[in-house]
Amino acid sequence: NHPHALARPRADLRSLILTQSLFLRYILNLPPRSLPIPPALSHFSSINLPPLDRSRSDGRAKMSWQQYVDEHLMCEIEGNHLAAAAIIGHDGSVWAQSSSFPQFKPEEITGIMRDFDEPGTLAPTGLYLGGTKYMVIQGEPNAVIRGKKGPGGVTIKKTTMALIIGIYDEPMTPGQCNMIVERLGDYLVDQGF
Repeated sequence: NHPHALARPRADLRSLILTQSLFLRYILNLPPRSLPIPPALSHFSSINLPPLDRSRSDGRAKMSWQQYVDEHLMCEIEGNHLAAAAIIGHDGSVWAQSSSFPQFKPEEITGIMRDFDEPGTLAPTGLYLGGTKYMVIQGEPNAVIRGKKGPGGVTIKKTTMALIIGIYDEPMTPGQCNMIVERLGDYLVDQGF
């Protein structure tokens, strides 16, 4: 038994929490607390979300949904970007999408929404989007659904009013797709969307 065997995971956890908190402050344009953004996260600078427009009574950012898709979901990370992305209402209405986003069927969105309400319903049949079948892999009940197909996949983040969808293919990694989609989704949840 090594004397520091138990101390190491706690230090790693502190480092992870610090890194995540700095990254969140960075993408939400919050002033730094005298700590710089770690160099390992500098490649995420292109997903810097707009500052809130404090002149509006609701404090929400003045930005079109298409800008969120074009500038944040389709941003470049380490030379890679999503193959397609969209923001879709819970009712299946398209708020914004990339030009490469597949034409989906209403029943595909209905199935996705059902899985958010009753986690696990898509696992036996697979997740369909634009006629493409994805094997459902680990997600977060009522928050995130992830699917895999060959070297690519899909991440779907549910917000209060919308679904944030990112489709990726190699060389983009599942982790990069998750980061882009889920961070924007978390931001929109915080803004009431």
